[in-house]
Amino acid sequence: MSFTPPESFTTRPTLRGTFGMAASTHWLATATAQSVLERGGNAFDAAAAAAFVLHVVEPHLNGPGGDMTGVFSTAEDPGKPVVLMGQGPAPAGATVQHLRGEGLDLVPGSGALAAAVPGAVDAWLLLLQDHGTWELAEVLDFAIGYARDGHPVLARVGSTISAVSALFSEHWPTSADLWMPDGRIPQEGELMRNPAHARTLQRLVQAGAGIGEAAGAAAAHTRESRIDAARREWSEGFVARAAAKAVQTPHRHSSGTDHRGVLTMADMAGFRASYEEAATLEFRSYTIAKTGPWGQGPALLQTLAILDGFDDEYLDPSTELGAHTILEAQKLALADREAYYGDADVPLGHLLSADYAAERRQLITEQASHEFRPGRVPGLEPYTPVLRTEYVPPAHAGAAGGVGEPTVEPAGETRGDTCHIDVVDRWGNMISATPSGGWLQSSPAISELGFCLGTRLQMTWLEPGTPSTLAPGKRPRTTLTPTLVLRDGIAVSALGSPGGDQQDQWQLLYLLRTIVGGYSPQQAIDAPAFHTTSMPGSFWPRTWEPGGAVVEDRLGNNVIEGLERRGHRITRAGNWTLGRLSAVVRDPATGVLQAAANPRGAQGYAAGR
Repeated sequence: MSFTPPESFTTRPTLRGTFGMAASTHWLATATAQSVLERGGNAFDAAAAAAFVLHVVEPHLNGPGGDMTGVFSTAEDPGKPVVLMGQGPAPAGATVQHLRGEGLDLVPGSGALAAAVPGAVDAWLLLLQDHGTWELAEVLDFAIGYARDGHPVLARVGSTISAVSALFSEHWPTSADLWMPDGRIPQEGELMRNPAHARTLQRLVQAGAGIGEAAGAAAAHTRESRIDAARREWSEGFVARAAAKAVQTPHRHSSGTDHRGVLTMADMAGFRASYEEAATLEFRSYTIAKTGPWGQGPALLQTLAILDGFDDEYLDPSTELGAHTILEAQKLALADREAYYGDADVPLGHLLSADYAAERRQLITEQASHEFRPGRVPGLEPYTPVLRTEYVPPAHAGAAGGVGEPTVEPAGETRGDTCHIDVVDRWGNMISATPSGGWLQSSPAISELGFCLGTRLQMTWLEPGTPSTLAPGKRPRTTLTPTLVLRDGIAVSALGSPGGDQQDQWQLLYLLRTIVGGYSPQQAIDAPAFHTTSMPGSFWPRTWEPGGAVVEDRLGNNVIEGLERRGHRITRAGNWTLGRLSAVVRDPATGVLQAAANPRGAQGYAAGR
């Protein structure tokens, strides 16, 4: 049986060139990145500039108060994938005892009590400081301009604000003032401005120039020291002061009750972004590089390890056999994610071993499993979370949620909305980065700063003894999971997607179609997508759907009905609804570059030459 051939028609071409390529979830970020490349910047300058633009133009999907993870390689060392760690930990006051004392049994999905220490900005500044070439003022100029002078607002921004408008009006007045001026929800295409956000970025630039209070008596004299001064201003200066003060005002959370946050200036000052060694797996002559198990990235590696033992016909996402096998492998890997992953000593070597993958592979039968089935690791007892099929606080009785794409509820909780950007330059520098958190609907806006704090702590548990139990100084197990692909010891592709628990599931389909099926990047992105919901969700309220699978209708009635006969509980999500992938590719032998972006939602774009 041959792999299903790709469709001859693609929604956009796979771009090809030799100068530089960028792809992201918003055309303005992509254009920004390409502009930096055109003006002599490298991939890291370009990615950082684009990321700060994403904070402005996709405020419902990410913000400066959120987090990010990246994986990159440099032209000097193209065979070494490096993780850029921008996931802040829990504040010192974020304890199980404190939240239990507040009457909570889950970390809320909205409200500042769920805020981890913001990590995104420091991570981007670290990357720029160590691997970029541009001055901070040049990098931030794009974002400052869009925040100060305005950008055409997305329809999704308006619909997000509309969904939480009652929350803003009744409980979060600072958010209403920022996002609903004069009580009006912005309409698609009108210019949206955020002067406070622009001033925040300008003050970081001024700190680096020796003007801000964090720069001290003497002006910084090198590019690197100027960026470091801006980092200090962020973590120890006016940003930290404003954030710590703002959370002291009690406000409504997704629980339907009011609470103060616990973030302090000391928490902000104690965090520094860092670099880490990537987790890797060999699959069909390629090396796939991900974050460590403090993120969900290794679950993709586990899935690939399981699938690597099957013939190619079992790996075709466009067939009943392939889709079934993929869904079942994902369930097994995601069960291990819940049982073992966290910011702790995770037995990753065992979980990624060939023997363990073979053991797990034997559990896949012709019928869909509706069980939660983590594997056994010698010397460890797998954690089984509370398996809720529904959880609705009394204050939200009757509120309806969506399927497929992450949704925003009236109380502000959000299930996985994120951004993504990939960049490769002519020298061979390459980065995949996934900024997220700090959504405008996360917590009340901090008026002085023009943004809010994130809610990543909702990915921790309040039960003792779990691998991701809430604890001060401990990172929540994030869903942010960018990917770098290497071949023959050299980075050849960077890719990723928004989508919470679905991020790696959608990336898996891309990897199978390009590596096994021979699809071009755009063909793989355009092809029909699906994902399992048969695992405890990472986002509040942490529910699961045993045997659940969400599919695009374009997968075809024969395939979908075949999956239903095998016992999958199918939700049809429409023809073009699942996945937000983008990717860049480089052929080391020729220097030819490629890029592709997702057409769904009419928002993502690639650019390059």
